[in-house]
Amino acid sequence: MTRPVSALDRAAYALFSRRADASRHDRNRERYRGSGVQVPFDVFVARLHALAWLIAALAGPAAAALAPLAVAALPGVALGPGSAGAGGEATAVGAGGVSMLAFRAGAFAVGAFVGHRGTTALGGRYLAWRARARRIGIQRTLPGAVRYLRALSTGTDDRRTMLAKVAENRDAYGATADAAGAVLAKAELTGSLNEGLRLVARDTPSQDTLAPFLMKFREHATQGPEELSRYLRMESRMLGHRQARERERASGFLELVAELFVVLLVLPALLVVVLSVMSVLTPSLNEPLGAGLGAVTPRAIIVYGAAVFVAAVGALSAAVVVSLRPVAATPEYERPHGVGATFASALSNPASASVVAVALAAGVVVIAWATGASALAALTVGYVAYAVPVGVVATRRARRDDAKDRELKDFVHAVSGHVSLGRPFPDAVARVADEVDLGPLDADVADLAFAAGLTSTDGDLRTAALDRFVARVGTPLSEQTMRLVTGALDAGSDTETVFETLQTEVGRLHHEKQSLRDEMLVYAAVGWTTAILVVGIVVAVNLYVLDSFAQLSAVSTPGTGFVLDPDAVNVSREHRRFYVVTQATMLASGWFAGAASRGKYDALLHSGLLVAFAYVVFTLGGLL
Repeated sequence: MTRPVSALDRAAYALFSRRADASRHDRNRERYRGSGVQVPFDVFVARLHALAWLIAALAGPAAAALAPLAVAALPGVALGPGSAGAGGEATAVGAGGVSMLAFRAGAFAVGAFVGHRGTTALGGRYLAWRARARRIGIQRTLPGAVRYLRALSTGTDDRRTMLAKVAENRDAYGATADAAGAVLAKAELTGSLNEGLRLVARDTPSQDTLAPFLMKFREHATQGPEELSRYLRMESRMLGHRQARERERASGFLELVAELFVVLLVLPALLVVVLSVMSVLTPSLNEPLGAGLGAVTPRAIIVYGAAVFVAAVGALSAAVVVSLRPVAATPEYERPHGVGATFASALSNPASASVVAVALAAGVVVIAWATGASALAALTVGYVAYAVPVGVVATRRARRDDAKDRELKDFVHAVSGHVSLGRPFPDAVARVADEVDLGPLDADVADLAFAAGLTSTDGDLRTAALDRFVARVGTPLSEQTMRLVTGALDAGSDTETVFETLQTEVGRLHHEKQSLRDEMLVYAAVGWTTAILVVGIVVAVNLYVLDSFAQLSAVSTPGTGFVLDPDAVNVSREHRRFYVVTQATMLASGWFAGAASRGKYDALLHSGLLVAFAYVVFTLGGLL
């Protein structure tokens, strides 16, 4: 049991560490083993309970202060006499005569209880989320790691070396690389690699894939290198088939997500339309709630609540889509250090563009506001000025990466052909650089040929040359494939076997990438179709229905038998509310479509284009 070192941790540990032994935390202890949280379990529980009591101390007074306002806003409930107040009068809630002091005390207790229990429950859910994320990461990366181990097994039967090579390639093998590193760390502590394999197999959240693999890996490794290589070849095939079945299930789940997305985005817009018609016939929807809420009406709460709901649905749907995409299909870009490097790479690196575009968007918002645009219009053009440039940079980078990946596949096939004829790796690369037109990859291959020719007798320099090639290409596919060459050659594996494995791997990964791209285009189209449908509905209602009701309410007079509230339909106010709901739908649809297309940067591009489209339609229609 490791004790904390900071003052806050020591205080929390002294007060709450004994809670870790309570039976209510047994399930959390199981989740903790698979979550990968770095702090000891008793320290985690102590921190969680300290945070829970802090939240309770804040939630209790807040509930006591806000509960009377919420009760006063309810119809049919009024404040009445009950106990002496500051002016000698008594105050009560409802006809039952509950004193205000007792009511506030009850609200305080309920708020504190909910805050405390909610925080501890969320702590347990956090551990479950961490464990689930690790399990999904292992399922995605284990097949590639096993194929890498198979290539390594042709050159070495040292299990520590093989696992160390996997652990070094975290960019390619993610959570599986972390598990390999954990095996080595526990082996270092226990003095036995077999014990390290057993402990990681016991604690991993992937009990149906990684745990049996580690135990069988330990068993077959003791039977000799040939048996281990045979097992890894068979296991890589089985995991590949399992991965294909899981992709089919994910595709079916994604279809369900898309259907729910369409329903949940169209319904709020229709609700707002129906509510606009009902407000003409039901004046109570436009009456202020009062009691500290000012001029806020039930209808305004529903309309703006619908906008928040739509945006939340879009964000959640986009997050689900991203979680279903393979890690290799969602590239990550790192921003270079330094202001100068960030500006210099802004046109080629989306991470840099996302920082530089903040200044551009802020300037556009200020200019729009200064020229007399409304706050909504200024925020709209500001978002477009930020999202579209960043998305365009990401799209250009993605197209360049796609072109390099296509040529990388041809490069690997060409090098594999020369290696199979018995030529050394540097000679094979040099011949490919001279004889094959690789388009955008020509400069990178020429650089690799030059570096490989200089380092043919030095394994470390050869590794450095391959690492430089991967960095220059800069695509996830190059990370996954060329790292295999580096590690396998360093381990002494047979060059021909390595490139046969590499040829199979790069072909499979490229095919999966293209298939995923084609499948996801359908869901991108769903996002755009939903957005255009909502714009059409809202604009039609604004141009025809609202104006008709406004004219009808204006000409209706008492004594005719049909009287409408002349203030029920405020055309400019309704246009503004419809605009907010529509733009929330544009954001949600764009996020969903972009996440399905390529990821978060495409989500910015699609949402920015849809927001701009809605703004232009509303402006041309005279609705702003």
